[in-house]
Amino acid sequence: MKIDTERRTFLKTAGAAGVFTILNSRLVRGTDANSAVRVGLLGCGRRGTTHANTIIQQTGARMTALADLFQDQIDAAKKRLDTAAQNKGYSGISQTWVGPHACRQMAESKDVDAIVVATPAYFHPEHLRVVVEARKHVYLEKPVAVDVAGAKRVLEIAKQAEGHTSLDVGFQIRSAPPYVELVRRIHAGALGDIAAGEAHYYCPAPDDRRWTGATGDVLRVRNWIQDRVLSGDIIVEQNIHVLDVANWVLKGHPVSAIGRGNRNGRSAPGDDCYSHFDVIFRYPNDVHLSFNSTQFGKGPFEVSERFFGTRGAAQLPYSGPFGIEGDEKWMWAGSESQGATQFSASGAFTDNLAQADSEKQKGFIDSITSGQLHNQAAQGVESALTAMLGRTAGYTGREVTWDELVKSNEHWDAKIDVDKLG
Repeated sequence: MKIDTERRTFLKTAGAAGVFTILNSRLVRGTDANSAVRVGLLGCGRRGTTHANTIIQQTGARMTALADLFQDQIDAAKKRLDTAAQNKGYSGISQTWVGPHACRQMAESKDVDAIVVATPAYFHPEHLRVVVEARKHVYLEKPVAVDVAGAKRVLEIAKQAEGHTSLDVGFQIRSAPPYVELVRRIHAGALGDIAAGEAHYYCPAPDDRRWTGATGDVLRVRNWIQDRVLSGDIIVEQNIHVLDVANWVLKGHPVSAIGRGNRNGRSAPGDDCYSHFDVIFRYPNDVHLSFNSTQFGKGPFEVSERFFGTRGAAQLPYSGPFGIEGDEKWMWAGSESQGATQFSASGAFTDNLAQADSEKQKGFIDSITSGQLHNQAAQGVESALTAMLGRTAGYTGREVTWDELVKSNEHWDAKIDVDKLG
């Protein structure tokens, strides 16, 4: 595709780490690579617990440790994961840490080889730093950061991981077999020259979760998904998945964006996130991606991308007909008969994403045991900045360029003293 020849990646200017490094497999833990990888979960909410359960069910690794700010989160996760481990004939969770210093305590444990970071997005750069400095392998949930300064910090931390640490970022869609095959076909020329694209992410309002006795900053952290600074807003925290797919298909990031958005229809107490965004992203070769999202009310859950080229068009929905129309017609087997999918707060879906989590987690663990270490910080930062570009355009209502965003060094301050939350 022509678009690849004009790709201008943020990484070239930032000097980010490479994609992967091959190490001798015996260096992974100082013992045989076939030894079970011992994994800790930092952040025991719904998504983190789903990751941990998938690791137990789909890999040869063992979940051995949990850490969180709140004891009830640990208790609920431990109950589920102990049961899953016992059903597999494994030992359950052997270590737990609670409170503001739980991240460092887990990172310093000699009985933990890898850590899944599934904390509120605002804390991702700092938690990544602690884990990498402890030389633990890390699976970092998306987004890697909520602001430009945080994204740049993640790139610097990633350099420290090179040569000894596998660093995965939680874009599991890139591991889902239907998406892998369709993107392969697109990159091989099945659509010809891509001229335009469309992506959307429609979602009902988040759960109204009640926390007895929680007030102030504790309540903010408990309900971080509804806090603009802690989450990055809906376009960075949730909608980023479809923007990551767009970058993947188009082999790069947009050069500018213009958009709108507001909070119409969203009024829960303490909630300051937008209800919707409408953004036009401009990629190299003047390829436009029309993007819109909603997260409010009681409407349907629907997520998809479409790309239109000179030889055909492709559609990539979470659920439903998935494939290519045109000169090289192709359809993922069984997708034609799929019905509407339902929103999952844990991020675990069926249909076209049925194997996304399992393939992603297997890839992460395999990178550790094989010594072919990943470093996905580059891609994670590029997609986070893409979402921030759209967010800035939506907030300001004007065209914002990639270069302008990166130079801004935007920094968000949640004004939270974590030491007082334990």
